[in-house]
Amino acid sequence: MKLFSSLYARAMRWARHPRAPWYLAGLSFAESSFFPVPPDVMLAPMSLARPDKAWWFALITTLASVVGGIGGYFIGLWAFDFIEPMLHDFGYYGKYLQVRSWFDEWGFWAIFVAGFSPIPYKVFTITAGVISMSFLPFVLASLIGRGGRFSLVAGLMAWGGKPMEDKLHQYMDVIGWFVVVLIFVAVIVVKIQ
Repeated sequence: MKLFSSLYARAMRWARHPRAPWYLAGLSFAESSFFPVPPDVMLAPMSLARPDKAWWFALITTLASVVGGIGGYFIGLWAFDFIEPMLHDFGYYGKYLQVRSWFDEWGFWAIFVAGFSPIPYKVFTITAGVISMSFLPFVLASLIGRGGRFSLVAGLMAWGGKPMEDKLHQYMDVIGWFVVVLIFVAVIVVKIQ
């Protein structure tokens, strides 16, 4: 069944859309403060579809993400009592406590590492506001950490270019079904334990 290759082809068409950079900026902003989907899901196919613009896309993603992170910082600074129940409801409270301990231990470097961490960046930005981290170091660490991550994603996709896009399209159904089976097995293993 050719389910995943047709989805892949559609995603690549969307990645070439003239308004795609605006959508990328909006997603990057939202992800840094409240939205659960990371911008990499748009940045990667856009950079793959337009390798000549990959660095531009990385810059857009970085700047919008940092501005969104500033929003997350102020949410943590001014509205933590309001959002704390949501952290519990959405399963982020444990991650919040972990990030808070990282801030206690590493300070500035916690935000820098946040750019590459599997813990959602919004947890770091909100926590930085909660602990009233110095604002300028927060912004600087965000620019370096997020910029490094998004440059890496865009650079790898640009490096792969058209040959990588063609190979992915060729094997997308195999990869997609493999991931589905892997998720299914993981769910069974978790339920058995």
